Amino acid sequence: MYLYGQKVSNAMINTEQKLKERVKELTCLYEVTSIIVNSGYDELSTSLEAIAYCLKRGWQVPEDAEAAVSIGTYQVQTSGFNEQMTCLSSDVIVFNKVEGAISVGYPASAYTDDDFLPEERTLLKNVCLAVGNLMERKQIHDSEAETKRQMERNDRLHIMGEITAGIAHELNTPLANILGFAELLLDETTDTGTRRDLQTILDNAIFSREIVKKLMFFTCEMPQQMELVELNRVMDSVIRLMGPSLRAKQLSVTKSYNSDDLRIRANTVQLTQVMFNLIMNAAYYSPVRGEIKVEILNEKQKIVINIIDQGEGIAPGQENKVFEPFYTTKPIGEGTGLGLSVVHGIIKSYKGTIAHRPNVPKGTIFTMEFPN
Repeated sequence: MYLYGQKVSNAMINTEQKLKERVKELTCLYEVTSIIVNSGYDELSTSLEAIAYCLKRGWQVPEDAEAAVSIGTYQVQTSGFNEQMTCLSSDVIVFNKVEGAISVGYPASAYTDDDFLPEERTLLKNVCLAVGNLMERKQIHDSEAETKRQMERNDRLHIMGEITAGIAHELNTPLANILGFAELLLDETTDTGTRRDLQTILDNAIFSREIVKKLMFFTCEMPQQMELVELNRVMDSVIRLMGPSLRAKQLSVTKSYNSDDLRIRANTVQLTQVMFNLIMNAAYYSPVRGEIKVEILNEKQKIVINIIDQGEGIAPGQENKVFEPFYTTKPIGEGTGLGLSVVHGIIKSYKGTIAHRPNVPKGTIFTMEFPN
């Protein structure tokens, strides 16, 4: 009876332990689900770290267990985790693609793979599935937010385009009159002071006319003579033109063309203006002895041009303003704020796109894409 009683007692203990483990695993899954439900998309790193600690508590030996979550740019782990541990891992799948993994480990000196319970493997897969669903929702949210921002920006640019088109047309006639009469008066007078004043009028009228031209570029009002333009040749020409400015700051330009003959249908003068504006901006914001990278890539059904600098980058909150007319971060007198808006207008008229993103560790990458 004693042996029988002992056997019954062991069976009861074993059953009780299993029950405790199942309760612990269910609690872990519930906590993870709660974290995901209440997670903000801007606080994912904190949420993933909380999930890692939930897994640690849900394992059979929580005092020895450590967990790590690695998904894209998100890398979080409990305080004692290291790569040399005996780990159980499972993939995090986002839109049918492996984007990362979640691992739970024990010290390799005291544990083997056999110490992981089958139920723990199932738990880890379920947690990975839930985290994958969270990442999918975040991508959808980010995509919708970006689409909304693009629509709002396009609406603003369209309205601004209509306004600036009207302004440009209205200013053209009076500017032409000012230039014409000022030139007539300049030819008829010999007084030094009067000639100096008239020359000032001419210089400012010409400057204003150039702004009007830029406004017309922005609104795609300028007539275009389209032809097949060699991108490499245009880029090389612009870099040569920029030589004095580049040497003044001891800047180096690294070129990378993955084809010797890349052409798009464009206007040579306009395309030169696009490249000149972008490289001039890169040079302006680059540090002394910095590097500017220029890439022209022939990809499937499109040609991609990257202008990469090592400047301070675009300030947070200003990302959506860079293509708006008259927006500039340059000091007064050093920029009209029309350069990038003109670039945007020209590229749009070629059925292309332009976007920007941060460079690593610092700086900005402007990317243009043209149909091939």
